[in-house]
Amino acid sequence: MTRLLYYEDSHIRSFDAVVTSCRKAGEDYEVTLSETAFFPEGGGQSADTGMLGGTAVKYTFEREGEVIHRTASPLTVGEEVHGEIDWEKRFRNMQNHTAEHIISGIVHRRHGFSNVGFHMGEEGVIVDFDGFITPEELADIEREANRIVTENHAVMAYFPSQEELGSIDYRSKLDLKENVRLVVIEDVDVCACCAPHVRHTGEIGVIKIFESGRRKGGVRLRMLAGGAAYEDYVRRFQNSMRISALLSAKQEDLAAAVERLLAERDKLSYELGGARREIIAAKVAGLEPRAGNLLFFEPSYGVDELRLLVNSALPRCGGICGAFAGEDGHGYRYVLASRAVNMRAVAKDINTALSGRGGGTPEMITGTLSAARAEIEKYFESEAVT
Repeated sequence: MTRLLYYEDSHIRSFDAVVTSCRKAGEDYEVTLSETAFFPEGGGQSADTGMLGGTAVKYTFEREGEVIHRTASPLTVGEEVHGEIDWEKRFRNMQNHTAEHIISGIVHRRHGFSNVGFHMGEEGVIVDFDGFITPEELADIEREANRIVTENHAVMAYFPSQEELGSIDYRSKLDLKENVRLVVIEDVDVCACCAPHVRHTGEIGVIKIFESGRRKGGVRLRMLAGGAAYEDYVRRFQNSMRISALLSAKQEDLAAAVERLLAERDKLSYELGGARREIIAAKVAGLEPRAGNLLFFEPSYGVDELRLLVNSALPRCGGICGAFAGEDGHGYRYVLASRAVNMRAVAKDINTALSGRGGGTPEMITGTLSAARAEIEKYFESEAVT
């Protein structure tokens, strides 16, 4: 059985071990060692990666109680090899995971809610609780969590005996019976967990809750800690600086600047809509009644404007009246109506012929087409669609 060095010291970055097995697995190899500092994926924490005997460890996982290292190249059984874990990745995982324990511990103590879902990924740390917490309460929880970080509480992990375990009040998502490993954050939280953690809360640096929302009667939040939180802050700050420059506004005034911009946009949109309604009225007023189909192509019109154009022109059309917005290569949005043709009945034929999709009522259909303008015009010149 492999000696698990990450249980003995979560800060071990390198080690030497003997290769105990190596087998081909697809394009990779599965290697076991006499001892390892590589943590396998588990407890919501991603697997360690790094280097082993000069080859890359691409993934680490557990199978039947044995830690498996998936390597890019084979290693010789019986040979002693040197291992180096990707410390930056590991340390960020530990920062985020211990931060999650702090947040979950505070939530459990204050509200009695349990952590029922936990995942660490590229998007951050996702935590689900089985009860709702308001944004104001979460802000206060975040403040307490960061106070705990600055107080630099000790973090300890150990396997208590069965007798000890029965007298300890601890959090756990699973009903564990034996080999329970407890992670204890001094005066803060006790939780069953198999993953490596920091030694003191001060190593976390900072904890930030970014988003929260209702989920299945509870709340889901996204958070980051340590280096990951700092890099996220830098990205947000850089975006804020760019927006500030684009709007010629101070960063602290960005919300007000965006509100003004949106108000101006709405005003201009209303004025543009009025102008287009006048243009549509003038366009239709000059039309002579016709027995056949009548088509309009207006590249920048929205669906409401296409519908207004079709409805305005319909009294002058004996066949199908259609309005299209878009351009060749990107497709067209359409509105088609008729007083003489059942549009719902012909919708399938139109969409099939012009690579489109859509539908509607017997009087009017809407949808999109991939066909070019010339194909559309040629199709509606046919007597079959009048």
